[in-house]
Amino acid sequence: MRWSGVLALACALPLYSQQNAPHIGYVYPAGARAGAATRITVGGQFLDGVTEAVVSGAGLQASMVGFLKPMTPMEVNQLREQVQALADKRKAGTLTVDEQKTLVELREKLQSAVRQPASPAIAEQVTLEVTAAPNAAPGARELRLLTPTGVTNPLAFHVDRLPEFSKSPAPVIGRPVRPAAQPKPGAAEPPVNIALPAIVNGQIMPGRVDRYRFTADKGQHLMIAAKAQELIPYISDAVPGWFQATLALYDADGKQLAYADRHSFHPDPVIYYEIPADGSYTLAIQDSIFRGREDFVYRIAIGELPYLTGIFPLGAKAGAKAGVELLGWNLPAARVTERTKKAGLVPIAVRKGDWTSNALSFAIDTLPEVMEKEPNDDARHAQKIKLPAIVNGRIDRPGDEDVFRFDGRAGEEIVAEVYARRLDSPLDSILRLTDATGKQLAVNDDFVDRGAALITHQADSRIAIALPAKGTYYLYLGDTEHHGGREYAYRLRISHPMPDFEVRVAPSSVNLKTGVTMPIEVHALRRDGFSGEISLRLVNAPPGLVLSGAWIPANQDDARVTLTAPSDAIAKPVSLHLEARAEIGGREVVHQAVPAEDMMQAFYYHHLVPAKDWLLTVTGPAHRKALWSLASEKTVRLPVGKTVPVRVVVPGAQLANQVRVSLNDPPEGIAVREVTRTPEGIAIVLAADGKRVKPGLQGNLVLDAFREPPANAANPRPNANRRQALGTLPAVPFEVVAMN
Repeated sequence: MRWSGVLALACALPLYSQQNAPHIGYVYPAGARAGAATRITVGGQFLDGVTEAVVSGAGLQASMVGFLKPMTPMEVNQLREQVQALADKRKAGTLTVDEQKTLVELREKLQSAVRQPASPAIAEQVTLEVTAAPNAAPGARELRLLTPTGVTNPLAFHVDRLPEFSKSPAPVIGRPVRPAAQPKPGAAEPPVNIALPAIVNGQIMPGRVDRYRFTADKGQHLMIAAKAQELIPYISDAVPGWFQATLALYDADGKQLAYADRHSFHPDPVIYYEIPADGSYTLAIQDSIFRGREDFVYRIAIGELPYLTGIFPLGAKAGAKAGVELLGWNLPAARVTERTKKAGLVPIAVRKGDWTSNALSFAIDTLPEVMEKEPNDDARHAQKIKLPAIVNGRIDRPGDEDVFRFDGRAGEEIVAEVYARRLDSPLDSILRLTDATGKQLAVNDDFVDRGAALITHQADSRIAIALPAKGTYYLYLGDTEHHGGREYAYRLRISHPMPDFEVRVAPSSVNLKTGVTMPIEVHALRRDGFSGEISLRLVNAPPGLVLSGAWIPANQDDARVTLTAPSDAIAKPVSLHLEARAEIGGREVVHQAVPAEDMMQAFYYHHLVPAKDWLLTVTGPAHRKALWSLASEKTVRLPVGKTVPVRVVVPGAQLANQVRVSLNDPPEGIAVREVTRTPEGIAIVLAADGKRVKPGLQGNLVLDAFREPPANAANPRPNANRRQALGTLPAVPFEVVAMN
């Protein structure tokens, strides 16, 4: 028995789709005070039956308070019918007092129901009571919700120690359907009175401006720092892709004293202002173009609070004790000492009273460290560098350019890379390499680092080149905009290539049904020319969880692998760990994959935003075995112009004509030719078109199974709209080879 492209199962298999995975779009307020209880609202979608909140770190407890969900069109129609029936009774004079009260309530409910949600993705609301222990560590956490179908994506939730003021949450239903009912830009509400220091929380709705009034004394050094994009990095259906907050400070007469729409290269604004006289002041926040909705959430710190605008140097060698100069406002000290350990990034922050400042990244590396020395502004005064080295310097004045020279050989491969913007420096670097005669050999302004997901303007520079001849070479480093100052620090690595890699895995929340397979994305962030194969392995995984297609092929940055759930449910989220291994220069290199969310910005751009944890839930009937498995995990060698069967084990299944198999986003030229029956299940016959695919292509094939009613006299053609998805098969590793 044989079917063309058909896999059939007589039994009905459970439909499972990540399209309806629980999702949250905002948390409001996006933080709480240590030692206090705070009621928060979480907006999202597919949150029915939510049971609890999952918060990273210690010291926070959350309990459910309520759940609201917009009415469906059917529910609205039923409500209209009830209203009409009661209205008819009133017209007939038979309406009772209780029915009159019910009519008023139903009309109010109907009036709310016909209003349009700002976005279906945030239309549902969960209310939580969050209690932070007095000793809860300040800083950013991640909050997710747990539902019967799994755990949501994470969003930021901060713990602080200052008094908090929060406006009432925005209603579950967003803006009116009729544009004429929209508030006018700048619509004013009475200012909220607050006492400093404080943190204020709010949501900006369309056309609104939120105002906060406080008293301040002459000479106070007021720091006002907003978190908006930092709370929700990217809003997929908004342009520019985040809430672009603006801050303005006014005196009692309404005169504007200070304004900010960003801070350095960060979209979130910061104001630093010395109060000129005792009196009353007002802070206003709004969106720069008067947009707004429930997920335009902000969190503003106000007071004589410490704030770091820069550090120097931006890093040090592992194992060293480094003195770090602090730049900023209201700082308790001018320097701190950092005792470095292993290579990586560590945060540097300072504390003053109950407030911990913002944190800046400090880079720890293993190469020799060199301090930039002036004068080095031209080739005649170029600072000589012995490779390899990391130079710590700064473009300390507008128009400054630092020049370094080194000796090289013909064919020697050199990498020069600036780390500045990625280390919170405002420097927009540009690198130029010349030979001893001044001939320019290479130049670079911006180099895109996929690992720097929160930076939309990738402003660091990188040059990789094979030197043309033996001699002296000059490297020029400046700011593209000709800016400069004490904050314009950099770390310049000059070395031979140091091949390496990182791996991101998305999504950061994996929700499976028992026995079901799901594709996930893995991304290789390759460094300095590393192009080799990367193998993947689950570490300390729950029993029965299977990773298929566990590799990222050589010369590829992205791959799709699959996870198959165990036969027993895992209701509470558990942490997963993915290990990535590769051979580089004859040695094995091992890294832990970083969980991430693939977030879309402004309908187009994608960013791999790191998360703290990679969480798994498994729901459904216990002891349900995998729906299918591969008879062999070996890589399928697929000759061009020929076919190869892939054997799939289908326990206890019977074949029927209604279920088919299709390739999910396959490479061009790879196709399913047919499906045949085998004693253990089925064989999927794959083919490679020699005109459209070349030998050497590698990767994973992801196949989906679906039920489709057969054609008959009444329906002579299969109807794709009547297909029922049945699940995904484990990933099939493949390699296209030349025909023997």
